[in-house]
Order: sequence, then C-alpha cells, then structure tokens
Amino acid sequence: MDAAERKDILNRYLAHARQFDEVAARRESNGQSAEVIPIPIQAPLRELEQEPTMREIEVLQLISEGLVNREIGQRLFLSEETVKSHVRHLLAKLQARSRAHAVAVGFRRGLIA
Repeated sequence: MDAAERKDILNRYLAHARQFDEVAARRESNGQSAEVIPIPIQAPLRELEQEPTMREIEVLQLISEGLVNREIGQRLFLSEETVKSHVRHLLAKLQARSRAHAVAVGFRRGLIA
C-alpha cells in the first residue's frame, strides 16, 4: 500500500467519524444517547531506506511461523550463520527491535501474510 492509498483510507475514516459524530449529536438532542468508541490512528508508515530482498522476506515468513535459525537454514538449504546474517539485515531494514517486532512490521507492510 502506498502513501496515497493510506491517505485515502485515513480521509474516508475521518469522514465517517464526522458523520457518526453528527448523528450522535442529533440523537443526544432528541434525548437519546450514543457513545463514540475512539479508534487510535497509527502513525503513517515511514518509507524504508532499503527494501528487504526476496530471500530476507522468505526468512521473515519462516520466522513468523515460529522457526528458529537452524530450522530456517534446513528449510532453505542455508547455513545457520547465513540465516543469522539475513535476520540482522532484516532487523536493520525494517528498523525492528526484535524478531517479533520484525514480523509485526512485515505484516503491517504487507511483506508477509
């Protein structure tokens, strides 16, 4: 999803929120009550300085499935050291603090499903 699509979605959300507020205000003026449950708006995703490679995305997908480096290496026919290198690069590229954070970022960015 690019920045324009994100902005369009946010604008539609804000328009719906305004419409809901108007309806709620009309209901309150008629003696009815309505409660608005706020939805936190995430900060827009920053552009990545460098996109992950296809192999790094494969590693990320396997991390999301709960595999450890040794198992990822066996699955992709890589050494454990090579997998560690891919994980380090992923963490840097996704600006993630941990493997779990990298998976969360990967899901948010649509890199993995």
